[in-house]
Amino acid sequence: MTHMSETVSASPSEAAAPVLEVTGLSKKFGELVAVDDVSFTLPPARSLAVVGESGSGKTTIARMIVGLERPTAGTIRACGNDRSRPARSARDRRRRGREVQIVFQDPYTSLDPRQSARAAIGEVLRLHQDWSAERRAQRVAELVDLVGLDTRQAGALPGALSGGQRQRIAIARALAAEPRVLILDESVAALDVSIQAQVLNLLADIRDETGVSYVLISHDLAVVRQLTDDTIVLRHGVVVERGPTGRVLDRPDHDYTRLLRASVPRPGWKPRRRSAVVSTEADS
Repeated sequence: MTHMSETVSASPSEAAAPVLEVTGLSKKFGELVAVDDVSFTLPPARSLAVVGESGSGKTTIARMIVGLERPTAGTIRACGNDRSRPARSARDRRRRGREVQIVFQDPYTSLDPRQSARAAIGEVLRLHQDWSAERRAQRVAELVDLVGLDTRQAGALPGALSGGQRQRIAIARALAAEPRVLILDESVAALDVSIQAQVLNLLADIRDETGVSYVLISHDLAVVRQLTDDTIVLRHGVVVERGPTGRVLDRPDHDYTRLLRASVPRPGWKPRRRSAVVSTEADS
């Protein structure tokens, strides 16, 4: 396994205590080692990409951080609190929800089809905040505005909204808990490219405004470049490269990272037409 370090000038956020610390994290499913001795830290108001092809272990890491999977070994600390083991009480679960939230890939299945955006966000506020109904309604309106939705969209059911609008609701719902860390698990992968750009710009603005830190789980290097400060590259559950995102993507050290980079379609690339492939095979 490769352990690498980068010398980077420290920003004020990097000098502060990390909001997320992952140390020696491993996960086995029977004989399969999905994640093998992964470590990283995330400073306040920073963003980290975890990249790799399907089966590299990146989503398993996200699920362990948020508490949907239990690590086989290693520790996870968020805001100084150990979350490597299951929560012991409802109070502990609420505290963890204020530390870390997740936005999943598919906005079509991550929302209750019977709940409006306003109701979905309000439900989270009732769970995490001991506020009056008036204060909750005010905060719902603030979050709806923060993610760029209007009053009509806030009152609509998910079935009446576009994929991009639904993902904005999912982001607002996650932010309602006021987490220090937001995990984005392929959160724009299901969206059209133009809508992806809108949501990525929104996420960048939210980070600037709230100071939330992001862990971006993605195979899309263009998305990684736009949103993250630092990157770790996973192959078969092992970190093979890490460093500032620009350096990792532009001057990769590891052959696997170079392979990922080379697999990104370049401007003007077009898939071969099936008829052309058939014709070529017939001529051979």
